[in-house]
Amino acid sequence: MDKQQILIVDDEEVNREILGWVFQSEYEVLQAENGQEAVEKIKGNENIVLILLDVIMPVLDGFGVLEYMRTHDLSDKIPVVLITGETVENSEDQAYSYGVADVMHKPFFPHIVKRRAENIIELYQNKKNMEMRLKEQEEAIMAQNKKIRESNEFMIDALSSVVEFRSLETGEHIKRIKYFTRIMLKYLMKYFPKYGLTSAQVDEISRAAALHDIGKIGIPDAILLKPGRLTPEEFEVMKTHTTIGCDILEKFRSEQTDEDEFYRYCYEICRYHHERWDGKGYPDHLAGDEIPISAQIVAVADVYDALVSPRVYKSAYANNIAYDMIMNGECGQFSSDVMECFALAKEDFFNIVEVIKMFDFS
Repeated sequence: MDKQQILIVDDEEVNREILGWVFQSEYEVLQAENGQEAVEKIKGNENIVLILLDVIMPVLDGFGVLEYMRTHDLSDKIPVVLITGETVENSEDQAYSYGVADVMHKPFFPHIVKRRAENIIELYQNKKNMEMRLKEQEEAIMAQNKKIRESNEFMIDALSSVVEFRSLETGEHIKRIKYFTRIMLKYLMKYFPKYGLTSAQVDEISRAAALHDIGKIGIPDAILLKPGRLTPEEFEVMKTHTTIGCDILEKFRSEQTDEDEFYRYCYEICRYHHERWDGKGYPDHLAGDEIPISAQIVAVADVYDALVSPRVYKSAYANNIAYDMIMNGECGQFSSDVMECFALAKEDFFNIVEVIKMFDFS
């Protein structure tokens, strides 16, 4: 390991020699007779643990060095002790505005300079070590959270795949729903700041969308897999998949998840993704802004995917026909904000096979 360095910057050689003698036994001493030389020695040097800096010097003065350090984000990394003459007015206030660690006046006492310098070096080293430990802990926590999230994601996809398997749908359905939801939320976040969506919330809602039809686990095969149109009585049973899904989620909820945002999104999407803006949806006949925005977005994603995908009871519609059906209100009424986002996402939806490869849903 390279020896720690102290940089002494002073245009008077005698001062440099006195200070160099004080520190030479414990540190490698660098010297500069003006600010420009000091800047050259500072550039790219990670071994400097302290700079003893004079103020009045030719070529570039001490404040010029401090300005360079501030511009290059070095002020918090390398402590500076400013050594100034007694006749320099207002130098202390200006120095502290640059973030110097200490100000000492000439003539100085070498042993006092040494003691104060060692205290400053120790302080900065402890700060640096603490920051490194905090960074390591933060990285460890992030890695642990990533592992937990990946595990949860696996369970979500596995549970969702059970519904797909029972419904005889392809394994890409959940991935498409998550993609459609994510891209529409991106447009909502960008063009409709009134909803206050963040990138983290976009990720949470997109993941929660995978569980929108989890309640279909409780629907009898005779209804779920019926190749023809459902009778009114059968449709009433099918509608219950929204509340069955919420019952399933409730069984998995613990005290720790009572205020969990992800759980809330899962619940909202499960229960309300068949609600419509005009109140003609189900199960609670919510209308307008009573419907959570998470459920509104997933509702469009779900309808579009249902239209463009083959089912046991129908063949797939072409992309443009499905788009027009939704925009014309043939699949229920949606809010104007959501419809605008859907229009913005049109090309993304049409090119799902290519675009979906560009997104990481983990």
